[in-house]
Amino acid sequence: MDVIELLVLFAVLQLLAVLAFAISPYVRPRRFKLKGSHVIITGGSSGIGKAVAVEAVKNGASVTLMARKKAKLLEAQQEVEKYVQEGSKQRVNIIVLDVADEYSKVEQAFKEAVSELGPCDMLVNSAGVSCSKAFVDTDIEEFENVMKINLNGTVQATRAVLDQMMSRQRGRIVLISSQAGQIGLYGFTAYSASKFALRGFAESLQMEVKPYDIYVTVNCPPDTDTPMLQAESNNQPKETKLISETAGVFQPDVVAKIILKDSQRGVFLSYVGLDGFLLKQITCGMSTVISTAEALQQVFLVGICRAIGLFYLTSFDKIVHKCKREREMAAITEKNKSE
Repeated sequence: MDVIELLVLFAVLQLLAVLAFAISPYVRPRRFKLKGSHVIITGGSSGIGKAVAVEAVKNGASVTLMARKKAKLLEAQQEVEKYVQEGSKQRVNIIVLDVADEYSKVEQAFKEAVSELGPCDMLVNSAGVSCSKAFVDTDIEEFENVMKINLNGTVQATRAVLDQMMSRQRGRIVLISSQAGQIGLYGFTAYSASKFALRGFAESLQMEVKPYDIYVTVNCPPDTDTPMLQAESNNQPKETKLISETAGVFQPDVVAKIILKDSQRGVFLSYVGLDGFLLKQITCGMSTVISTAEALQQVFLVGICRAIGLFYLTSFDKIVHKCKREREMAAITEKNKSE
């Protein structure tokens, strides 16, 4: 058997594997309807969380916004309420909560939300913090705080709604990760670690809750024009800024629409933009798919996208080495001036 025949055989086997998976009765979820649903959003007072709230209300849902600062929650509530449909029973509630607080307080906050607007149909875990520093400049306490909020906060919020979702056999759970949760980047050792961890949690959770018609969506947005990005950019290492610029900056409303659309369809790995599409194919791993088209994309594009990704990695390495040389030259110049 020559090389061409082997390649043809390999392609046929890939296609058969995809088709066998596609006809499985466990693949495609039922479409989720937002109208009349109760959507709880952590980190809902600003950024992506607030934008998701606006889009959910536009689609007929009631929402509960959760965040740490009451003043910002009140502002967000007033803004989101503008989109409540006239004559509807929609409501926009707020609850002050730190998702990284002790679990009993998190659980109580969710019980309050449910008592006001009914069972949680969709949970959007948008609460999070960033830390953009080289690892040697990051305090251990700061590293632990990022993990506590981004990972543990998401875990606690999800645990607080899961029993009820499973008993009703209905629900959607959204985890806001990041492209830095798909590729480790300079200056994001803490942030990337927390966002990569969400992926492992989500894959395991999805396998557990799929029989209950509950679907998990992990959205991995690029830089998004939010207060967190603005605060982060003030002290960001030069390397991180230069690397991040390659993906551009998206608006929260664009990301929010994609999050809700993909969550309604039950998409596991949700992306934003062309770079997001590339990273989804490279990092698909053993994640679940919901259609033949999605399966075929991954089977046939992983190799090509990996090749493109290598060019990106080479350019990132060049940026890091260039910045290192610049720092060394600046140090030499400063030393010469002082002598």
